[in-house]
Amino acid sequence: MDPLSNVALAGGLAWASGFRLYATVFVAGLLGRLGWVHLPPGLVTLADTWVLVVSGVLALGEFLADKVPAFDSIWDALNTFVRIPVGMLLAWGVFRESGAGAQVAAALLGGALTAGTHLAKSGGRALINTSPEPVSNWTASVGEDVTWLGGLWLMWKHPLVLLVLLALFVLLLCWLLPKLVRGLHSLRQRLRRIGAFLSGTG
Repeated sequence: MDPLSNVALAGGLAWASGFRLYATVFVAGLLGRLGWVHLPPGLVTLADTWVLVVSGVLALGEFLADKVPAFDSIWDALNTFVRIPVGMLLAWGVFRESGAGAQVAAALLGGALTAGTHLAKSGGRALINTSPEPVSNWTASVGEDVTWLGGLWLMWKHPLVLLVLLALFVLLLCWLLPKLVRGLHSLRQRLRRIGAFLSGTG
């Protein structure tokens, strides 16, 4: 693979892992197993039968969990400790034969990109879940599914386009994350006031 494709693959996998980690691993491994895409040597393990089985089962669980209001936020919180490290490993694996320096740089950037995507997703969902109706949650989840699929398609078919979109995504994150943090802080304050009110009247 040429350098541009490698950068797009590392960035795309890291970005996608912040949305749908297990589905990303499963799809990449399955496409590599079928010979529809080329996986670099550092990622050929994704096509292993056991990896496909485990990631496929977890991808199904992730898909279902993401459609359940409130539980999706619990799932996101638990998977913070999985998505970011694995996103780093995927980016690292793309550059396994490019030297230690390139691998470390890819892992750092991949981890940062995965973390940004994950925080935007989980923070947005937490705010959406303050609404009592499930439609907004389902709409957000389906929108994430479509965005994730589109990103994977661009990653292999139009790597340059994906890199441009990733750069714009990073700029959007720089604008969005502070607002999410303020929104989550406000939500926590409201929940504390509600808890204090209930405990005072209980």
